[in-house]
Amino acid sequence: MKNTVVTFQQMKDKGEKITMLTAYDYSTAKLVDGAGINSILVGDSLGNVVLGYPDTVSVTMEDMIHHGAAVARGAENALVVIDMPFMSYQASVYDAVVNAGRLMKEGRAGAVKLEGGEEMCPQIEAITKASIPVVAHLGLTPQSINVFGGYKSQGRDLASARKLIRDAQLVQEAGAFAVVLECVPERLATYISKRLRIPTIGIGAGAGCDGQVLVYADMLAMFSDFRPKFVKAFANVGEAMKAGFRAYDEEVKAGTYPAEEHNYTIDDEIFEEVTKGL
Repeated sequence: MKNTVVTFQQMKDKGEKITMLTAYDYSTAKLVDGAGINSILVGDSLGNVVLGYPDTVSVTMEDMIHHGAAVARGAENALVVIDMPFMSYQASVYDAVVNAGRLMKEGRAGAVKLEGGEEMCPQIEAITKASIPVVAHLGLTPQSINVFGGYKSQGRDLASARKLIRDAQLVQEAGAFAVVLECVPERLATYISKRLRIPTIGIGAGAGCDGQVLVYADMLAMFSDFRPKFVKAFANVGEAMKAGFRAYDEEVKAGTYPAEEHNYTIDDEIFEEVTKGL
């Protein structure tokens, strides 16, 4: 069954947990969708995972549209949410609405996601008034790492905890249909989740949230150099891929692949005729 904004709210109301994973291409989207995941996030984390950037700041609208459209073609039932990249919405409400519209029209999104609380409420309100569903994002907001001084947990002191609670309430009032809480203390995230009417999607925010999201490459252990504290490896796909690559390399170099069963044939008479006199 197709997942929609309404599905998210119904699951929250029934106490059912929502699942979300990232994807950045058609093939991965097909696999995620086929597994029954409720939503696919085309995150600006594609800057790290796909494009090799050290952060998400360099990701462009064109990047998000290109990858978002590919994911949308592969997602039959999952709700596709596309991140609004850095500086596509911060400068003005007008920019926010226009760029959100591009993600819907060109990227074929089902919803957009943007980072920030009270200061982004005018953008959230305007985008939703343009009939575009919005997911808010609070806590550790990766586009703001230059302000935070790195990837650090948020809401651990009195002032920032109060701000998180207030921001969550304000983005709900502005029209967001869900809010991502990233790297927030579990007790605080649970408290916020119980206060809000809309669903919360946690990433490093504990099991008290209404749903969870992870970067698919992290939860499949495709990288070995860094794994955030909140990530559990649900499969060791990285090692399996490397083993397959090594086996391919060895067989090609040994001349054992391709073998006879991998070859196409041609009729002897045709081959003799075509090569006659050559």
